[in-house]
Amino acid sequence: MPTEKTVSEAITYRRSVRIYDAEKSIDKNIVKKCLERSALAPNSSNMQLWEFYHITSKETIDKIAPFCFNQNAAKTAQQLVVFVTRKDLWKKRAKANLKFMDSVFGENNSKEEQSSREKAARNYYGKIIPFAYADFLGILGFLKYLLVAVIGIFKPIYRQVRKSDMRIVAHKTCGLAAQNFMISMAAEGYDTCPMEGSDTLRVKKLLNLPYGSEINMIVSCGIRTEKGIYGERFRIPFEEVYREI
Repeated sequence: MPTEKTVSEAITYRRSVRIYDAEKSIDKNIVKKCLERSALAPNSSNMQLWEFYHITSKETIDKIAPFCFNQNAAKTAQQLVVFVTRKDLWKKRAKANLKFMDSVFGENNSKEEQSSREKAARNYYGKIIPFAYADFLGILGFLKYLLVAVIGIFKPIYRQVRKSDMRIVAHKTCGLAAQNFMISMAAEGYDTCPMEGSDTLRVKKLLNLPYGSEINMIVSCGIRTEKGIYGERFRIPFEEVYREI
């Protein structure tokens, strides 16, 4: 068993691999372990509005490949992971955080007994999160947008409160989980390729995903062949993207 790579080594090793070795299988339990690490990713308000669909069935992979436009990364994959956003679960996740507060601070504390930290935490998940996520046909979001725009004239305020804004938040959060996964896979000596090019509607129907879910990305998994990496890595010179202020 090869020694697990350091974080820096894993980041350097990771490449988007397009062709996987059909003769080298990967352990689904190790992939699952990497997905457990995905769930440790930083995420907005600890709402964890994500789900990970681990596809190990060759039959299902063969069905998904055409929906990924028959990319080599999909056709030759040993396994797939579909990263899914669940913004629709915001109420359930907020309640889970409030329940966690009970284990931290104790249940049914009166306001007089609550510390300032407990009050702030309960207020956040009980009032601020519902304010940010609640919407009805985009109307409530527009009204919230006008409200924070007016308040923002007088003081700094969080402005991303529309339905489209919260959708972006959920996708950013899910992307962080996917990155955790790919770095973890690289640390194990496994390869991945994030694929945005797919017919997400057909994939969603095939996997019978819930109505309120959205596919963030599909990540193929396997072990690279010599032809699996299409050339040297290219990045814009760091000086062009780095600014110290």
